[in-house]
Amino acid sequence: MLVDELAKGGLEAVCVAPGSRSTPLTVAFAAHEGIDVYSHLDERSAAYFALGRARRTGEPTALVSTSGTATANFHPAVMEADQARVPLLVLTADRPHELRDSGANQTVDQVELYGDAVRWDAELPDPEPDERKVRSLRTTAARALSETGGVDPGPVHLNCPFRKPLEPIEVPDAVPDAFAETLAGRGRDGAFVETESGTRALADAQYDDLVRTLENADRPLIVAGPADPADLSVLDPDRVATVAERVGAPILADPLSNLRFGPHVDRESATGPVYGGYDAYVDTLPEPDAVVRFGASPTSKPLRHALRDSDARQFLIDPAGDWREATFTATDLLAASPGPVFEGLCERLEADAGAKTGSENEWLAAFADAERRHWAVRDAALESSSLEAEPFEGAVLADVFEEAPDPATIFVSNSMPIRDADRFGRPRDADLTVLSNRGASGIDGITSTALGAGSATGEPLVLVTGDLAFYHDSNGLLAVDRCGVDATIVLLDNDGGGIFHELPIEEFEPPFTAQFKTPHGLEFDALADFYDLAFERVAPVDFASAYRWSLESAGTQVLAVEFDSEASHRRRDALAERIREELRGDGE
Repeated sequence: MLVDELAKGGLEAVCVAPGSRSTPLTVAFAAHEGIDVYSHLDERSAAYFALGRARRTGEPTALVSTSGTATANFHPAVMEADQARVPLLVLTADRPHELRDSGANQTVDQVELYGDAVRWDAELPDPEPDERKVRSLRTTAARALSETGGVDPGPVHLNCPFRKPLEPIEVPDAVPDAFAETLAGRGRDGAFVETESGTRALADAQYDDLVRTLENADRPLIVAGPADPADLSVLDPDRVATVAERVGAPILADPLSNLRFGPHVDRESATGPVYGGYDAYVDTLPEPDAVVRFGASPTSKPLRHALRDSDARQFLIDPAGDWREATFTATDLLAASPGPVFEGLCERLEADAGAKTGSENEWLAAFADAERRHWAVRDAALESSSLEAEPFEGAVLADVFEEAPDPATIFVSNSMPIRDADRFGRPRDADLTVLSNRGASGIDGITSTALGAGSATGEPLVLVTGDLAFYHDSNGLLAVDRCGVDATIVLLDNDGGGIFHELPIEEFEPPFTAQFKTPHGLEFDALADFYDLAFERVAPVDFASAYRWSLESAGTQVLAVEFDSEASHRRRDALAERIREELRGDGE
């Protein structure tokens, strides 16, 4: 009855890990034709797979585990779902109440297990044919699904105690014949409780203030941070671009914003309303005098610092009214959904912006010139001859985005890959959905999350991951065959934690190499053999052609590109300085 109610409420997929105490849940999900079941052997991988699917769809995916330590392996993914506002429904099987605190095998305290990382949690009643309890169960199922969504989506936990027998065997007189005829037994048409989630909107006075500020600004700026899953389908990039054009504001679009790529980007010019090279030059330009921000905190540290140091009035739009702005410089928090806000701005702003647009606008012209110079320097540095002599990881990320098919889903790991995606992913007129686990920004569960996202779409899937993240979630590779998800896996192998070269601890040797960079010396072709994946070692200069081959090939391929992390870091810094010199005119 629980599973049937979840299905009627709209649940479409569940990830199940094997176990005895969870048998009733597993059997019920497996028997329900309306829910796709993804079977996983490892609870942590299962949780991240569910996270990835929910992130890609914006709709809840369920998780099922047995009791005991299995439930704790869900916790990292629950934390990510909490921070990244990903709808997730966690169902943990448990021992019955009388066995708790008794030393019974595989019995731990699972009540409120995930603390404040969940939007809501509840313990289900012991299963029995009691009309009021069944009504409570069905209402709880409806509420649980509802609590995963709304203006602040996230994980919900239902703890589910079961007594033996757990198997679907016939138990005489366990359910009275008349019970099926009651309201609790037969239910209602559709879901037992229908729930509708609204959105927060601005009042007219707030719109008036925002419009007046933007229209009077000489240097307005729009900053699109990483999008919440719900925004992927709700926020219309065309409306954001329209607002930008009408007020003369550049859009600095994070690669995870759902705005850096798409038909709203002017493909014929690198100086359209959407800008992607700002990480290299934003601190070289004049300060804005009005900023509209939405999404999570930007990936780019130079952009975050530029906003921190600005005296501009900064409007932070957040559907939940949360403070997701760690530099603490926003002046106005607008508790509203970005989609409706930009729809309202389109209705209120004058269609003819006059001097706000065009080459006569010095503010836009400065951004357009900086953007053009940035990509010109980057392109020169990525020419085959230069790349052969001085390879670095950023060149791979540039090719990943420029050569990706339209449409495609691209999942980028944390640490250096997402930073290089931000620096070198040029805006493009293509339907690219770019995802990453930037809620808690861990490197665990990366492969599983990517494969979960791929399971939700028929688009080509590309995963860009570092060697430590790839090793950390090697169990997740089982889902390629077990869950039927193909991918192009781009493995950036620099033998350790390359990102630590960006920290001051690099100057301290020891302990830097042994305790921070931690080289491992692993050969990942053996891991690919273990999971029956095609594996290719690719020289950086040959990556683009190997990438195209993989995208055109059936199955899953691992393209391993090896780098010296320290040398790559130095080249990345040198390229950034070269761009700055070009912007200062030193390169003329």
